[in-house]
Amino acid sequence: MARASARHILVKTREEAEKLKQRLEKGEDFAVLAKKYSLCPSKKQGGDLGEFGPGQMVKAFDDVVFKKALLTIHGPVKTRFGFHLIQTLYRS
Repeated sequence: MARASARHILVKTREEAEKLKQRLEKGEDFAVLAKKYSLCPSKKQGGDLGEFGPGQMVKAFDDVVFKKALLTIHGPVKTRFGFHLIQTLYRS
């Protein structure tokens, strides 16, 4: 079965996600921004969600993790939780 590891930053608005994405693209540290701004409990781990399989996350999130390029910041991705910036660290 496929497995992946990803980290994310969850915020309430698309605008906030876009601003954070710009900061990441300028080289700011993902974990530092996640700890400061993310609404998810994973923020304590710098946004790291650990390893999981398909279907364990909501579909829009899964689609990014299992289908899009690795080590790229994807998003904002809208889910019922808010807007995510997602980086897939590895897939197997």
